[in-house]
Amino acid sequence: MDKNASPKADKTPQAPTEAPFTTFIQLSGRSTVPSQFRVPGTFTITRLQSPAGLPDRISKLSPVPALLVSISLKSLPSSSYKVWTADKLIPTSMVQPFRSNVIDFDSQPRCWAGSAFDYVHYSVPRQGLDDIAEDLGFGRVNSYRLAVLEDDLVVAQITKSILPFLGRSDRLSVLALDQFCLILGAHLVQQYGVLQKTAQPSKGGLGPWQKRRASELLHENMHGRIRLSEIARECGLSVSHFARSFKASFGTSTHQWLMQHRIDHAKQLMSRTSMSLIDIAIQSGFNDQAAFTRTFHQLVGVSPGRWRRHYTTRHSRT
Repeated sequence: MDKNASPKADKTPQAPTEAPFTTFIQLSGRSTVPSQFRVPGTFTITRLQSPAGLPDRISKLSPVPALLVSISLKSLPSSSYKVWTADKLIPTSMVQPFRSNVIDFDSQPRCWAGSAFDYVHYSVPRQGLDDIAEDLGFGRVNSYRLAVLEDDLVVAQITKSILPFLGRSDRLSVLALDQFCLILGAHLVQQYGVLQKTAQPSKGGLGPWQKRRASELLHENMHGRIRLSEIARECGLSVSHFARSFKASFGTSTHQWLMQHRIDHAKQLMSRTSMSLIDIAIQSGFNDQAAFTRTFHQLVGVSPGRWRRHYTTRHSRT
């Protein structure tokens, strides 16, 4: 059999899932908060701020089996914070910044904050966690341990990394959010999952035809609107297995690979055309020039305008 052929019959069928998204809710002192807060049946990141706290406790509900991961961004006195699971009050102390809660939605979590608060909430469906656990060699995770006000450095760090993107006009692409979900999910499985056996994660990379197909799809979807699950399905792999294999093959995540490809494409346009920077930004997959400039500076070390001037000056002398 040709090793470069694409074995279509081996593809793993995967049901399409709703796209992940982020939202930033800023309550006012007069805002009304529903007693039941329903999250979508997909991976979501919600930042919730209030200058006055909640008048009463709220229940958090999910239409699918999922974990609720909450992390405080500011302190709260112990007298102004309460958490219940299955109608049982959980003992708590003063809330320190960047302390985490990990609670299964099946336990019917409820909470109350009586003074100003700032929280980031992650809703993480169990189906995605099951896929990650299987790829890591754990099998199905039956339950997750309850954690309240946990000093989890990993959740704290990844929350700090996502904060600058919450509430911004140039939101993260669904591809970036899929990747973020995998990172958080792998940590939740290993840190909070009640595991059945020792992990034996897959270590191999993508086959030649899988590398070609993944690259083609990323090239064709430079704006990052394609889902990680779509690329994985085309390669006949689960999402978690694909993400791990992609990084083994390319040395970077799909989102980081795409960011570098956008910048390389922009460099070609700046060096070969007289297009404006805003047009180059749009053609390179960015929502606006500000997002393009930020990413370019992060990856190259200088602004696009300065890079273009330097390139033009250098090549005009040769």
